[in-house]
Amino acid sequence: MDAPDSAALRVGIIGFGNFGQFIAGGIQRQGHAVLATSRSDYSDYCAAHGIRFFRSLEALCEEQPDVLLVCSSILSTESVVRAIPLAKLRPDTIVADVLSVKQFPRNLLLEILPPEFGIVCTHPMFGPESGKHGWSNLPFVYDKVRVAEEGAQKAKCDRFLSIFEQEGCRMVEMSCAEHDRHAAGSQFITHTIGRVLAQLNLQSTPINTKGYETLLQLTENTVSDSFDLYYGLFMYNVNATEQMDKLDRAFEKVKQMLYGRLHGVLRKQIVERVPMPGAPLLGSREAKDSPAASREEMKHLSPRVADVPSPCHTFSPVAFSTVKC
Repeated sequence: MDAPDSAALRVGIIGFGNFGQFIAGGIQRQGHAVLATSRSDYSDYCAAHGIRFFRSLEALCEEQPDVLLVCSSILSTESVVRAIPLAKLRPDTIVADVLSVKQFPRNLLLEILPPEFGIVCTHPMFGPESGKHGWSNLPFVYDKVRVAEEGAQKAKCDRFLSIFEQEGCRMVEMSCAEHDRHAAGSQFITHTIGRVLAQLNLQSTPINTKGYETLLQLTENTVSDSFDLYYGLFMYNVNATEQMDKLDRAFEKVKQMLYGRLHGVLRKQIVERVPMPGAPLLGSREAKDSPAASREEMKHLSPRVADVPSPCHTFSPVAFSTVKC
């Protein structure tokens, strides 16, 4: 990456909730100005943090920021982008996003923005919780989708990306398609497992293991995000459905491994007459009183009765929900 111009940027943030405020902190630490707008009124917060707050997107765009950063939710991104008054912006404006999916905003911005506008798709792979002690070594993924190779637009792009580089982020340049493939196998799976665990209503116990503590923390972290965010990871990443199918098949495979071994144990009991560990030995009083001993006695009484196989329902119904006799 080329050395950034020393001039300060004016970065307009659309959507100034928790994550927008978090990103604004890093932008300000690097000496750049922040302008913000949001559906909710954050004027008091902005006044306390040296940020100009605008009550409408149109008013913000009239200030002609160098970079317009979309920090809205995935589900509302299209309506937000379509509402941008593009005529009020300079033609060399950089429009960027921080969504957790990348192909969707890439295609959307390419469709809506005039060809002279710059487009940079980014994903800080951290948030207010994981980045509260600094951004050092935290991955920041970016794709310069459409940026001029020279001139003012290139300089703005370099200055914008340098914000995260100077904050210590590990800069990862990656195509939007590649990002979504990786994210479906990592971020989406993580959120899915956390949501599944939440359905179990896991509780802390007096004998928690470290592994169990990790599961509790995972559950807490994932359900603290809105379901809309999780749904967005699923709906707007074409790789998510495949990952759900893989997860389903993996769970079924594990079940089959468990029940398959249980089937082998039951088969030894039924066919080979091998006692289970802890079962009474042949010749003992307990063995003589056992059902197997009774069946031996029944052979002398009635061949027809002795030939009747042991009914399956005398064994675990759980096992036989999968195993057939």
